[in-house]
Amino acid sequence: MRVISGSARGKRLKAPRGMSTRPITDMIKEALFNVIGDHIRGAHVLDLFAGSGSVGIEALSRGAQKAVFVDSSKEAIQVIKENLNSCGFLGKYEIYRNDVFRAIEFINKNQAVFNIIFIDPPFTNDKIILPVLEAVDNTQLLNINGRLIIRTPKNYALPAKLQRAELMRTSRYGESTLYYYGYNEEVRSI
Repeated sequence: MRVISGSARGKRLKAPRGMSTRPITDMIKEALFNVIGDHIRGAHVLDLFAGSGSVGIEALSRGAQKAVFVDSSKEAIQVIKENLNSCGFLGKYEIYRNDVFRAIEFINKNQAVFNIIFIDPPFTNDKIILPVLEAVDNTQLLNINGRLIIRTPKNYALPAKLQRAELMRTSRYGESTLYYYGYNEEVRSI
């Protein structure tokens, strides 16, 4: 696993040991950043279930202004810190070791707003996927022109419309599917 493009291009990234995390492959990460492309420069990025921090770090490397990483694993948090330091991204990030639902609530209360929110929940607990997506959708965390992206197992179906956001694109890669959500016109006009 490595940083694909930008200021930290080619840097190798560590991953937490064991089977509790499943890092995003370089192929899926590259496809993700090809889709969000120009939206990343100057963006604020929220990386939920961050694992190694690979997505948030790739965003920083490509010009994101700030990345916020959330994971409940002590080992994952340590790996994220090591990867960020290795890439030289001092001061451009925040890290929260917490349950994702509590972190979403805390970050929302602090009125943080993000251009990109990436959610990569564990595939071993598919009952958490929709509740996490809905929890983010029910906040003010996503900028009105932002993108909410969630990675799921390939055959997991998500709704085309949430309370505030609607599905804009779906892409399948091997055993994974990326769902891209954004706000509909009705919400944009509020």
